[in-house]
Amino acid sequence: MDNLQKYKPTDKMIDLISDNYSLLQVMSRVGLSLGFGDKTVKEVCELNGVDCRTFLIVVNFMAEGFSRLDGDKDDISIPALIDYLRQAHIYFLDFSLPAIRRKLIEAIDCSQDDVAFLILKFFDEYTREVRKHMDYEEKTVFKYVDSLIKGNAPKNYQISTFSKHHDQVGEKLTELKNIIIKYCPAKANENLLNAALFDIYACEAGLESHCKVEDYIFVPAILNLERRMRENEK
Repeated sequence: MDNLQKYKPTDKMIDLISDNYSLLQVMSRVGLSLGFGDKTVKEVCELNGVDCRTFLIVVNFMAEGFSRLDGDKDDISIPALIDYLRQAHIYFLDFSLPAIRRKLIEAIDCSQDDVAFLILKFFDEYTREVRKHMDYEEKTVFKYVDSLIKGNAPKNYQISTFSKHHDQVGEKLTELKNIIIKYCPAKANENLLNAALFDIYACEAGLESHCKVEDYIFVPAILNLERRMRENEK
């Protein structure tokens, strides 16, 4: 790994989280639980059966503001990376987005206000787009990569197809935020609505981060795997 990386295997995990609390989400998605005492990143990963190099590649990429990628791409464990991405999907679809929807319903009365109804409608449309996007990854992209790992390269698909059609899913979320901010229903519970809006911004940032990990770590790793398989076939 690059000696210039911000976080290293010998750093204490508590220092990493204290320095950047947003990395808590990376921990949960790779299967690391709290309660690790003063153990190092390497020790915590080993105790939990987590690939330390892949974990550090992801956290350093995020910590650097997605501006550079440390380490050799061949160091990445593709199965570990796919597990991370799958857990991110579960987080957004089963926890984050449903929790925001509950806050919106509690904050606004959709039965008596057209704007309130429009807010919920936009949010539901956005959630459907996110689910469609992630279902495609689960059923097509990850299934393809699983076949590659097993040494079976499907002829009818390449990771470049995913890369070309990897659209950002943020347009409807931007519209939703603008509706809430500009046309907030008069009878809304402002504290709850502000809390929901804060969560929407956090969800947007999280999804953008997720897409960048896919674009700049996952896709290049699969391109390398495809290249190695082609070379082996010669």
